[in-house]
Amino acid sequence: MLLPITLTFAAACALLNLWLAIRCSRIRIGDKLLHGDGGNSLLARRMRAHANFIEYTPIVLILFALIEMAMGESLWLWGTALAYVVARAAHAFGMDADKPSALRAGGIMINWAVLLALAVWALTAAYSCTRELPVPPSMAALS
Repeated sequence: MLLPITLTFAAACALLNLWLAIRCSRIRIGDKLLHGDGGNSLLARRMRAHANFIEYTPIVLILFALIEMAMGESLWLWGTALAYVVARAAHAFGMDADKPSALRAGGIMINWAVLLALAVWALTAAYSCTRELPVPPSMAALS
């Protein structure tokens, strides 16, 4: 079964993950750091932004795939994927600041809203939506 929304979303998340890693690596190379943050506060914040992305993204991707399998493609699902990717990029930029920032706060708030919406959407799909599944060829002869 092809899942175009989830596949596109997963590819976008992979690219975002790579970008977050490169942001950390550039500082590591410049400061010749192999492990940890070496006391560099910008590197510590970027490492935390990368880790935060890794903490949330797997469950969000799983929910996207399950919802798309259960309910099919949806413009709302496309929009939610876009909102998540933009929110995670905003959060990463916001984490660069030494003080609270609108990008960081807005990014994580949208992240939480997407996660909550997906959880509700998944529960709705589980308990109220049914899609007719194709009958396997071996079972079709019995009908």
